[in-house]
Amino acid sequence: MLGVCYYPEHWPEERWAKDARRMRKMGISHVRIGEFAWSRLELERDCFDFAWLDRAMDTLANAGLKIVLGTPTATPPKWLVDAHPDILPYDEHGQVRGFGSRRHSTFSSRTWWRESARIVEKVSQRYGHHPGLVGWQTDNEYGCHDTTMSWGEEDRKAFAEWLRRRYQGIDQLNAAWGNVFWSMELRSFEDVALPCRTVTEPNPAARHDFWRFHSDQIADFDRMQCDILRKNSPGRWITHNFMGFISDFDHFKVGDNLDLASWDSYPIGFVEKFPFSEVERNRWAETSHPDIAAYHHDLYRSVGRGRFWVMEQQPGPVNWAKWNPVPKPGMVRLWTWEALAHGAEVVSYFRWRQADFAQEQHHAGLNLPGSDELSVGGREAAETARELADVGTLPDSRKTPVALVFDYPTHWATSIQPQGADFRYEELSFRWYEAIRRLGLDVDFVRPGGNLRGYKLVLVPCMMQVDEASLRALQDADGLVMLGPRSGSRDRHFRIPSGLPPGPLSALTGTRVTQVASLRPGLQDKVTGALSGAAIRWREYVEAATEMLAHFDNGDPALTRKENVFSLHCWPDETLLADMMHMLVQEAKLETVSLPAHVRLRRRGDLIFAFNYGPDSWSVPEGIRLILGSSEVAAQDLAIWRA
Repeated sequence: MLGVCYYPEHWPEERWAKDARRMRKMGISHVRIGEFAWSRLELERDCFDFAWLDRAMDTLANAGLKIVLGTPTATPPKWLVDAHPDILPYDEHGQVRGFGSRRHSTFSSRTWWRESARIVEKVSQRYGHHPGLVGWQTDNEYGCHDTTMSWGEEDRKAFAEWLRRRYQGIDQLNAAWGNVFWSMELRSFEDVALPCRTVTEPNPAARHDFWRFHSDQIADFDRMQCDILRKNSPGRWITHNFMGFISDFDHFKVGDNLDLASWDSYPIGFVEKFPFSEVERNRWAETSHPDIAAYHHDLYRSVGRGRFWVMEQQPGPVNWAKWNPVPKPGMVRLWTWEALAHGAEVVSYFRWRQADFAQEQHHAGLNLPGSDELSVGGREAAETARELADVGTLPDSRKTPVALVFDYPTHWATSIQPQGADFRYEELSFRWYEAIRRLGLDVDFVRPGGNLRGYKLVLVPCMMQVDEASLRALQDADGLVMLGPRSGSRDRHFRIPSGLPPGPLSALTGTRVTQVASLRPGLQDKVTGALSGAAIRWREYVEAATEMLAHFDNGDPALTRKENVFSLHCWPDETLLADMMHMLVQEAKLETVSLPAHVRLRRRGDLIFAFNYGPDSWSVPEGIRLILGSSEVAAQDLAIWRA
């Protein structure tokens, strides 16, 4: 149930066997290798050197380790870039993003697809039946370093072809995009330009299609690799290691290619990445926010259709955030157990040994730089392995009572046309998740159009475009449904729907949005009635032919209800959001626990886990039988008991 990322090419071969023995001794069962090794595998075109990887695979397998092998397409070597510069990506300003780090390729290049397929074919033919191999990882961290999109000539040509297939004719494209506006009409698909470097805002419909196009390319590129791996390596599973707070491609579509999802968990680094206030950043700087890791565990459990790993678990300070503090003692152990509580099959640490060279010198590993001495995180990983052996096999996860519908295209749409500078879909979704988890409840993420039956409460923080499958799923939901602001506010061509928002949802909600307002920092609109608090950032002006539960100061509806469907017509402040969640869980008759801001619960089968991010201790309920921990859960500690 524990793994580690290892780079045999970084260390003298005489260390490999010792490293493998030490991994097994400390309780590690799985090891991921190879995802950045292209230049060592193919020294120049068609000049392969597999001998070193043969020996590394055999050494690891002989020690009893199960191997996950990565395809090396995240790091095309210099000789390939020199021979085929058309594979290089371009930034939004038209500047080439060159060789010297990683992910220096565009998914639009046919050359890149051909070369990627070639190396995946070679590697999978060589190792597809290796007895130590249990699974494959495609590529590495799609979208990392803002590499989902590229703005070069290869991208323009590929985008034009994607549009030709989507719209069939140029008249249909002009109509869909509303190109009559500002004389933007095109005469042919060859006229299609990249939606960037314009005098003012490019057409939002064109930008949304450009985003869809790049997202589809990633899913197709991944499927190409999966097809090759399944052909050459039957019986082995396939995953991809997704990232935190990266929503610029549709992870669900990539997940459709995979046997299980995995993700790279760096909870402290993500504190700097997420738009927390400075007070919150300082509060959670050395532990992370208690919902950052959990939010992604639940998301990727859904992407993997119930199966996920943590492929890279932060074992200490990282190197890539604006500030990189050392985690408080106990956090590496806590994060590991938390991932397992949310259903992770394996938690794999990045990395075995801290590098003493190149870009990641300050990124901690389980061992100190260049050494065989365990780091603080390494000692906590070893402690966790011992505890796992004592606790034994964990039960299967169960369906939770609460579903949160997460929609990647809504992230794209609100990024393209936020209307208010601080309207951020990821943040809204996270805050709704945080509020329901503060009540001690577990959450399943569900993709748009996914089955919502059996959930007592369905949360839809925002879903701008509602297709037929999503509408049917919401209509079929047999629990309460809460719809957030801007839901149903655009159609598939980025137009305001006929009849006004919420468009296809109007029969469910009994509402009609006639105006919207973005509220700058410092402005708010008080909400009273069944809820109290205030609208911040965003509010809607609504005509409601249904029950009004709460209203703004001018009497307009703020919260409405029609049968089992609630609609919130604003971005709620913390008080309003908490009040809303309390009302919903009472209406849904869900059993809750009011938790302090630093404590979270999670159930896995009949086990209940408590995680304390600090600073104060927390008492477990009386009369329970503890499996791990004590009745007073100290800061940065955890407890497990049976329900």
